[in-house]
Amino acid sequence: MSDAEEALVQEQLEQLLEHHADEHEEDIVSIALPAAEGEEDVFGLAGTSVDGTQWTVGDCEFRFPLQSISKVVTYALALEDNGRETTLRHVGVEPSGDPFNSITFDDEHQRPHNPMVNAGALVAAYLVHGDTADEKVERILARMRAFSGVADLEVDQELLADQLASADRNLAISYLMRSLGMLTGDIEENLRVYLSMCSVRVTTCELSAIGATLANGGLNPLTGARALSSGHVRDVVSVMMTCGMYDAVGEWATDVGIPAKSGVSGGIVAVMPGRLGLATFSPGLDEHGNSVRGQAVFRELSLRYGLHMFASPDQTRFGRLRRTGGPRLTRA
Repeated sequence: MSDAEEALVQEQLEQLLEHHADEHEEDIVSIALPAAEGEEDVFGLAGTSVDGTQWTVGDCEFRFPLQSISKVVTYALALEDNGRETTLRHVGVEPSGDPFNSITFDDEHQRPHNPMVNAGALVAAYLVHGDTADEKVERILARMRAFSGVADLEVDQELLADQLASADRNLAISYLMRSLGMLTGDIEENLRVYLSMCSVRVTTCELSAIGATLANGGLNPLTGARALSSGHVRDVVSVMMTCGMYDAVGEWATDVGIPAKSGVSGGIVAVMPGRLGLATFSPGLDEHGNSVRGQAVFRELSLRYGLHMFASPDQTRFGRLRRTGGPRLTRA
């Protein structure tokens, strides 16, 4: 990427953040995490290219919990530990059409609908290899470090304790799944694995690096380390596209058309294969549990800059420069 194109991407991202920073307040339904009250105006936007170039705009050093975005990494490790077919026998890949915390399953196959809803993520945590919950947590955490390139990512123990104290619904889902044969063993220990991953805090910039690693076929563009085999990357990104935005995924696929995963803390990570990872953070949520401002940014990226996965190449204008009548570069 040339210096001119890198500067153009920075300018475009700054325009996006400025455009949406003071908008959409009327669309915010909730702030899911009590600790985020008073942080409604925090807004970060970051990108990491597959060549390692990074862009940051706004509050990109603010740390927030991954929450459901962690499901991406847990599922990735479950695939690697068990293989595609075995994993698929335990957790499907179909959108549920229901909220992320619904107590519903794929009754025909006796499994959760997909690994991006709570039931499926609990099964994915169960599938990760390890003799103890602590061993599983360390293995998934190590994989998160490989994806992000951040060696000191840790579980926020205070946040984990708060989440364990209010985990009745996830416990209900877990016990019901055990009664149906979808889980075995210690339900509370498995829940601790899942919620530990939800309690890892990242910055928007670090989150964009996770997206870039997936965009780069599982190879972290910042460190050069492999975080996931390329074959499993295809499966993970496919499920992000079909299931990553909770029960609003159909609208997202049509309007935005970029594989993504959201979390109720207000983060969204998106993957543009072969190009870059993008991430946003803004804690104000809509009725589906997705960040309002984050969605608005990605809708504009898709509409204005042609980043929809089904956009034709001539529609893609994000970071593009072209030559017109001589050597001078102009914005497309």
